[in-house]
Amino acid sequence: MKAGPAARMPRWLPRAMVLALALYACFQLGSWAFHQLIGLLVNIVVAFFLALAIEPAVGRMAARGMRRGLATFLVFLAVMVFSVGFVVLLGSMLAGQIVDMVENFPKYLDSLINWINQTFHTELSRVEVQDNILRSDWLQKYVQNSASGVLDISATVLGGLFKLLTIFLFSFYFAADGPRLRRALCSVLPPARQTEVLRAWEIAVDKTGGYLYSRGLMALISGVAHFILLEFLGVPYAPALAVWVGLVSQFIPTIGTYLAGALPMLIAFTENPWYALWVLVFVVVYQQFENYVLQPKLTSKTVDIHPAVAFGSVIAGTALLGAVGALIAIPAVATLQAFLGAYVKRYDVTDDPRVHGHRRYGEAVVARLQKALHHKKEQGQGPGHEQGQGPGHGQG
Repeated sequence: MKAGPAARMPRWLPRAMVLALALYACFQLGSWAFHQLIGLLVNIVVAFFLALAIEPAVGRMAARGMRRGLATFLVFLAVMVFSVGFVVLLGSMLAGQIVDMVENFPKYLDSLINWINQTFHTELSRVEVQDNILRSDWLQKYVQNSASGVLDISATVLGGLFKLLTIFLFSFYFAADGPRLRRALCSVLPPARQTEVLRAWEIAVDKTGGYLYSRGLMALISGVAHFILLEFLGVPYAPALAVWVGLVSQFIPTIGTYLAGALPMLIAFTENPWYALWVLVFVVVYQQFENYVLQPKLTSKTVDIHPAVAFGSVIAGTALLGAVGALIAIPAVATLQAFLGAYVKRYDVTDDPRVHGHRRYGEAVVARLQKALHHKKEQGQGPGHEQGQGPGHGQG
């Protein structure tokens, strides 16, 4: 029995099925490639912002006749020397402090046990406490996990160094070949688009460089202020702690202040518990001074964004890219805000009191006037009303 014309498969259906399968395969391949290359893409984004940050310094040196490659190398060399010196200084400080704390651990433990015995009327001894700690299950499990995780830590350190080297290489090429990169990008765009791209590039350079330099200046001021305090209190390693507070509090958004203040408080506590309290009070007071006085003046011409927008951008950047996103979120949002500001038409603001937050001001004035008129009317009607009611009242 032969099938009718209506039962035949349309000629376009096999081609459509093959096309759909091909599109699905391309989507899966693109998704797999994106997930494999996400680490490289993040490194390129960080390298691009790093290149934008050093572009003003490289541009000034190149404008004076120096080759861009040499200027970029000198800037990166200065950054690396400063970073390595800071890490070595901080590492030596922490190593010496840890050795001192380990050597003085029995004395700290004796003081703690004596305080517990006097306060709670117990009879603890240091030997029993040490034996219980050394024989505890959680300590043995921690030692075993630490021993087995040495290779994982080594692999993580090597991976971090490789990522850092990748970022530096890409940022070096972006900064050294910046003009060539811009020409290559503009060569595939029409003239109108070329102007917009170059304008966006200049805005990104200004905002990123301004953010970095303003943060660097605030880090310097913060470091000097904390150094004076720590030196006055006699806290050891005051220079290294001041550098730590300045850099961490400024270049780690949101939680940087708390991380920066914890280390000097801990070291001050080993000298005198009251010193730690003084450091805490100073950190809190200086943070308020920085938020309301210093930061608005230094960032008004570089990264002028609302604090709520900055906080939200940091949270969004952290959710998308982790710590890297938190670092580049503020300059990225500032660049986008400055670029879009040219396309937003603005008007003069009306003098309505509600613009300044006095939403009920006009209604309150009218209510007070009505109340005053009503009160005056009652006073005017009061005597006549009493005279009119007087005889009737007397007859009653």
